[in-house]
Amino acid sequence: MKKTIIAVSLIAALALASCGAESSSSEQTTVQTTTAETSTESTTEASTEPTAEAQTEHATAPQNEVGYEGMTAVTADALNIGNYYISVDSSSSMFKIADCILHVCEDGMTADIIIDSKSYDALYMGTEDEAESADETARITYTENNSGQSVFTVPVEALDKEIQCAALSAKKQEWYGRTLVFRADSLPDTAFKELRYATVGSLELADGEYTVEVTLDGGSGRASVESPTTLTVSGGKASAKIVWSSDKYDKMEVNYLEYTPEIVDGHSVFEIPVTGFDYRMPVQAETTAMSEPRMIDYTLNFDSATIKKCE
Repeated sequence: MKKTIIAVSLIAALALASCGAESSSSEQTTVQTTTAETSTESTTEASTEPTAEAQTEHATAPQNEVGYEGMTAVTADALNIGNYYISVDSSSSMFKIADCILHVCEDGMTADIIIDSKSYDALYMGTEDEAESADETARITYTENNSGQSVFTVPVEALDKEIQCAALSAKKQEWYGRTLVFRADSLPDTAFKELRYATVGSLELADGEYTVEVTLDGGSGRASVESPTTLTVSGGKASAKIVWSSDKYDKMEVNYLEYTPEIVDGHSVFEIPVTGFDYRMPVQAETTAMSEPRMIDYTLNFDSATIKKCE
């Protein structure tokens, strides 16, 4: 009888050890999101890149969606010469871009990709297979800025287009492929040679109240806004009522101006200006749903084909 009890105890101990190992393995492959709207996501996002690399292999790292449906490539000839801060989508959660500056010149575009860590020795504009077989002179190495960040200056064929890029891991000396999209919708209006959206004037909207369909993009994808929404036109300018899916938004920024909400029936409600229609208008909204308030980048697209005059 004692032998039986001892055997059962050993089996139970082995089973518990196995469960602990599975739990540890599961923790190591936890998906990390780059933008967050919950406290849990915020904790994940706060981890530093070197720590993430120590826990997760590049090849199995979570993949992010880049760009947006229906995007059209924007080349240098559509832009005014100058330097602009620009947002960049990265397909890899391991390749985190802290900032990016786009340089538009007469003969094309380059961008300074700024990374906080020293996780990468070089970049190559192409696939990882192409990088492995390319001559070392084709590698793009980094310089260090005054903040100690790595700065890679890369050629940019076009904005709003998927561009292949390979990164050489400093730790493993292996190439890993990424897909990048330099986002035209994050540039200021002054960067474009021609107006890129419809306006109250071009649509010949008279003063009054209308409804319009609006699409929200950005963030983690968990938030939404009410559509159709109310559009008010007065003196040749338009404003829209933005009704969020929760009351956890305490501030919005549009064209560097700040707007505060009313809380109505559990929703944060903002009245904001509409810069234009039929394009992805960049806005920011601060959420209080996480451990500390955080500003998140979004875009709002007001569809002019859906505008209806209120009776």
